[in-house]
Amino acid sequence: MAKLKKTARKKTAASGAGSKAHADHLSKSLSESAQQIWLAGVGAFARAQAEGGKLFEGLVKEGLNLEQTARKIAGNRADVVRDAVESRVGQARERAVDTWDRLEKVFEDRVQRALVKLGVPSREDLADLVQRVDALNAELRRVGGSPTRRTATAATKAAKAPRKRATKKATRKQPVV
Repeated sequence: MAKLKKTARKKTAASGAGSKAHADHLSKSLSESAQQIWLAGVGAFARAQAEGGKLFEGLVKEGLNLEQTARKIAGNRADVVRDAVESRVGQARERAVDTWDRLEKVFEDRVQRALVKLGVPSREDLADLVQRVDALNAELRRVGGSPTRRTATAATKAAKAPRKRATKKATRKQPVV
């Protein structure tokens, strides 16, 4: 067993000299690679300093162009949307006005029918009555009498304000025989 130990020591000593050379070679190559990477970084930095201002200005110009294009597109779309909304609002307004007019007409018709059922004279009826009173006054003047002031005033008031019709029927008096 002692022989085995001696040979293992000899092999380890021989391989130790080769690994040291290999480690030196690897260390040298790593140093060279690190030096090249450092020099490449310094070169990139110098180029970025030299061309960085130009590149920055170019990027700013491109950004401005893109912004202007985007604003134009957004403005055009906003105009289209605004026109569409205004059109819809106009249509809705027209429908509302038409509906309101129809509702008003229905209401007026119903009120007129109710007034007719109650026997309330209309404006036309009052205008006809005023014309008849005026004609009677003219006939009285022609015949020689003068219409009383109360009659003329009453006719004018009747034409201006609608009269309420009495709800009770007038009873006829029997002639005295």
